[in-house]
Amino acid sequence: MTDVYTYDVTIDWLEGRKGLIESAVLNDRIEVATPPEFSKGIPGIWSPEHLFVAAAGSCFMTTFLAVAEKSRLEFVNFSCKASGVLEKKESGFIISCITLQPVLKVLNENHLSKGIKVLELSHKSCLILNSVKSEIIFMPHIQCDN
Repeated sequence: MTDVYTYDVTIDWLEGRKGLIESAVLNDRIEVATPPEFSKGIPGIWSPEHLFVAAAGSCFMTTFLAVAEKSRLEFVNFSCKASGVLEKKESGFIISCITLQPVLKVLNENHLSKGIKVLELSHKSCLILNSVKSEIIFMPHIQCDN
């Protein structure tokens, strides 16, 4: 097994400020467009900004699932809200901050401290979070099912 992987996507312009993202190894294609906050932006279509924040949130989730499995953490539910702040700096627009708000529901109170440890390890281990220069604000919440 190698430690280097390549993920290829193709982006084709469709019209105006809209394009299509696809990969030869994936079934779905995603329409992408300039967000409506910008000139000629299109509402209702995924933007690069949404995809950037979604990449951070979804990578955290998949990292959590792997760490939880390896740690044998039993849980009932996991969800995560991710919010990115786009702001203009001297160098141009950047996503300056991403806030992750995972909510983990465990089976009983005995799993609370283990759940927090798994969430924190997942945060530290997430490759996307470790790859971006945006500030990451991590606000985990854990609850018990009973």
